[in-house]
This record gives sequence, structure tokens and C-alpha cells, in this order.
Amino acid sequence: MIVVLIIGILMAIAVPNFIRARENSRRNTCIANLKQIDAAKEQYAMDQKLATGAAVAMTDLTGASGYLKSTPACPSSGTYTVDVVGTNPTCSLSASPNLHVLP
Repeated sequence: MIVVLIIGILMAIAVPNFIRARENSRRNTCIANLKQIDAAKEQYAMDQKLATGAAVAMTDLTGASGYLKSTPACPSSGTYTVDVVGTNPTCSLSASPNLHVLP
């Protein structure tokens, strides 16, 4: 009985920490993807001589253009929006509690 109690206490401590660590890892991966998208967008804008505010789509950055090998996917199933030149790309999970947003 005592062994079961000790295992229960350990599980009560370990499981929330594991879930928090997993979400932090997903958030960091999403932020890294946003940084890649932003770098590819800025490189595309310089190569195409686009002005600030010009529209850029994800299809402009992937495929034969070579700025991104493939379309990145948010590990928490969010969706990315490239936005216009001069702004940061966004993830649909940018609101609290997820905070998938570039710093």
C-alpha cells in the first residue's frame, strides 16, 4: 500500500512537469520555424526587390524558389501566416497560453 502511495505521489509530480516540458519544446520549435520563414521572406524580398508592405505568400518561398525546402508545420497543429514584407510571420497559436510568437 505504501509503495502504491509513493508511486502516486511521484506521478503527481512528474506528469505535469513532463507536459510542461513538451509544450515548451513545441513552442521553441514553432518559434524556430517562424525565424526560418522570416529569413526566407526577407531574402525573397531582397532578391525580388520588393518594397516594405509587399505581399508574400508561402508558395513564393517553397518549392522551386529554394528559399525553404518544404512548408514548415507547427508542432502544435497551428498554421503559419507569412504576412507582408517588413512584418513578422505569425502562428495561429500566438495568443495566451501558447505564445507561439517571435520575440
